[in-house]
Amino acid sequence: MTTDHNKVWSNCLEIIKANIAEEAFKTFFQPIIPVRLENNVLIIQLSSHFIREYIEDKYLDILSKALKTELGSSAKLEYQIVVDQSRPSHLYMVNVPTANVNKENSPIPLPNLKTVPNPYVTPGLGKLKIDSQLNEEYSFDNFIEGDCNRLARSAGFAIAQNPGKTAFNPFFIHSKTGLGKSHLCQAIGLEVKNRFPEKTVLYVSAEQFMHQFVEASTPGKGNQADFINFYQMIDVLIVDDIQCLSGRVKTQDVFFHIFNHL
Repeated sequence: MTTDHNKVWSNCLEIIKANIAEEAFKTFFQPIIPVRLENNVLIIQLSSHFIREYIEDKYLDILSKALKTELGSSAKLEYQIVVDQSRPSHLYMVNVPTANVNKENSPIPLPNLKTVPNPYVTPGLGKLKIDSQLNEEYSFDNFIEGDCNRLARSAGFAIAQNPGKTAFNPFFIHSKTGLGKSHLCQAIGLEVKNRFPEKTVLYVSAEQFMHQFVEASTPGKGNQADFINFYQMIDVLIVDDIQCLSGRVKTQDVFFHIFNHL
């Protein structure tokens, strides 16, 4: 039995690659760095907590099979999370039980959705029935994926599969202008609507949110309590260009209370 950590991990990758989608392999397993092998414990280095969580959730079975094929039934695995090379890493011990191989599910086709200019209404009793303001063209199917956005796309798709149940809640997307932030966040909303039609999803720009708040706060024009209540009833809230709230103290304050409630 080999004791070289690079060789062990290389053999594991061959098994994993043969059992999962190529896209998933390139995103989650190809960037992993084997660190060392001690007392039948293989230590691998990951670049984010999201990758650790996603691998444990989706690919622990095949990872277990590959590791035990190489090191035997007593094999163990440790993750070393190094988000920033200048900061200390975090070590996680993972049990790798023997199980059947799990193949990744392919995305479900998205439905057609229409848009409405403004979602603000005074809510009544029961579940909200509103237009999500999502553009059907901004789906995962139409999202152009590359090395620069593969992790963000994978995180977004994982969130859409289990909204509110991943470690990424809230999820903050940032990049330079024109690189697909709006497309990605709307794709998350569309996928949630497709998988969970009973959930209330709302996409709104920060500027629109500010205008609605001003109107709700103007005597005779709106009701601030209704405004807050409306947003607190949303299941999945997507706010685009959140940086536009900078300097808007009162808007930030009301957004904080909504955010904290959700």
